[in-house]
Amino acid sequence: MLNTINTFKLVLPWFILWGAVSILVGYLWRKYVGERTIKSAEKRAKEIIQEAEDLALKKKREIDIEAKELLYRLRSEFEKETKNKRKELQFQEKRLQQKEFTIERKAELIEIKEQELSNKEKNLNKKEEELKNIEQEYLKLIEEEKRKLEMISGITKEEAKNQLLKLMEEEAKKDALKLQQKIEKEAKENAERQAREILLTTMQRLAPEEATESVISVVSLPSDEIKGRIIGREGRNIKVFEALTGVDLIVDDTPEAVTISSFNLYRRELAKLALEKLIMDGRIHPARIEEIVEKTKKELEEHMIEEGKKTLFETGIENVHPELIKYLGKLKYRTSYGQNLLIHSKECAFLAGMIASELGYEPKIAKRAALFHDIGKAMDQEVEGAHPEIGGEILKKYGESEEVVNAALNHHKDVETNVPYTVITQIADALSATRTGARRDTLEKYLKRIEDLEKIASSFKGVDSAYAISAGREVRVIVKPEEITDDQAKILAKEIAKKIEENMEYIGQVKVTVIREKREVEFAK
Repeated sequence: MLNTINTFKLVLPWFILWGAVSILVGYLWRKYVGERTIKSAEKRAKEIIQEAEDLALKKKREIDIEAKELLYRLRSEFEKETKNKRKELQFQEKRLQQKEFTIERKAELIEIKEQELSNKEKNLNKKEEELKNIEQEYLKLIEEEKRKLEMISGITKEEAKNQLLKLMEEEAKKDALKLQQKIEKEAKENAERQAREILLTTMQRLAPEEATESVISVVSLPSDEIKGRIIGREGRNIKVFEALTGVDLIVDDTPEAVTISSFNLYRRELAKLALEKLIMDGRIHPARIEEIVEKTKKELEEHMIEEGKKTLFETGIENVHPELIKYLGKLKYRTSYGQNLLIHSKECAFLAGMIASELGYEPKIAKRAALFHDIGKAMDQEVEGAHPEIGGEILKKYGESEEVVNAALNHHKDVETNVPYTVITQIADALSATRTGARRDTLEKYLKRIEDLEKIASSFKGVDSAYAISAGREVRVIVKPEEITDDQAKILAKEIAKKIEENMEYIGQVKVTVIREKREVEFAK
């Protein structure tokens, strides 16, 4: 034990010395490593700074190069543009110099011409004076000769002239009277003979069909079962159909057929075509009826245009405004005393062309004037006024010649003979209308009464459309719901009935039905 303690005492100083040496060595090593790290960091920092400076210098050089290139390019473009401008200015300057030279040259030529004109004027004045002098000399000679003649004859110049004129006048009157009597006699005989020949020849060459327009159309049905669908629940389908087309739809016991009744050919044709489409389609309800009627109206308008073009082709008339073609085709659905107006107009055109050829006038102008003479009847149910005035305005509006416009305005008037195409149109109109079977007065009177009923009903404010049905015993008036209230509709019906009583003559009663319908439509998307 004692030995161990002694040993420990001997070793302990050495341990303390070794520890102190180790700490000193560690401190010195750490200091050495720290200084080396700092030097390494400083060296790296210097390298980074040098690299940054080199990069900045490189970027600066690149920017300088780009700036120089941009400057060079801009300078080149500017010099090029300046060069072009300079060339353009030089060119303009050269042109101005040329114009200036031309103007100076023209000014010189004008001065030369003015000088020449001045010289010519002087020469003319000189010659004019010479002629005046010669004229005065001749007048003096003539006066001397006259005095000598008066001295020889014993009468003055005025007395001799008066005696000679009096003798010549008496002789001319006798000859003129004889010639006038002879010409009048021959002209009268020739005119009567030629007029008979022209009219007979023309009427023999044109023998058209008779006018047999009806007021009803019959539509065939595939079966009687469809009649109930046409009528609809509580009659709503037939009511909508009649309101939209303005006709009477008669569904009776006639097997597999329904009857459409209307004085208006257009409405009857519209109703017939629309009903046939509805029957083929099978879907018969108010909305579908409206859709089919609108579609049929558009098809009828196209058909009218085709009819107008066909008529122009048949008559050989060209260069007609599209609106006039449409109005011409519309005449297919108008009648005058039962005579179809399109057939009548076409017939008048052929007659007028033949008469003009016989008389030595231009057949094309005569045919054109006669074809369009009743064009106003295509609009007289929609526009106020007589059809000649309406037709004249339409023809003038669409660029027709004065002869054609005059024929439309005056084909029912007595006009002077200095408008031959109007007279020819009057003759053709009379021939077409007065031939046997052409017209029926009783039907036209009935149709006129129906038209008057509709015009009276349509003349009131707020009326959208009016249709006379049941042979004129009822007028259905459809009003605009946004303008006419229910109470106003009652008053309107009374006012229309009162005006009909005051302005028309009829047997029995006329029922006035005012229809006011309000609809609201929305679409589900």
